Amino acid sequence: MKKDLHPSNYRPVVFQDLNNGFSFLTRSTVATDDTIKWEDGNEYPLVKVHITSASHPFFTGEERVLDIEGRVDKFKARAKAAADARDKRAHAAQKQAARRAAKTEKQETKKPAKPAR
Repeated sequence: MKKDLHPSNYRPVVFQDLNNGFSFLTRSTVATDDTIKWEDGNEYPLVKVHITSASHPFFTGEERVLDIEGRVDKFKARAKAAADARDKRAHAAQKQAARRAAKTEKQETKKPAKPAR
């Protein structure tokens, strides 16, 4: 095995869940400037986390309803806007082609006929 591959500076650290205030003491190498006074009266480094097993829906059994309908509506609105833009470009291209055709036809009718010899 490689030497000095794993850190050796493990120390007791308190992790605190910001969602529900749940805290637990464990060993870690994480660097932090915050400290907290623990239940045993000692002061330990504090790491604030957004989610732990105490607040994660998988572990708590709670279901959280996401704004799925809003996401679907946004997707449908983007798809409709894209289709409208595509139709608008196609209509503009047809209109421009018709103008070019009319212009060339007009130029052809304006040309004087060559006199017969």
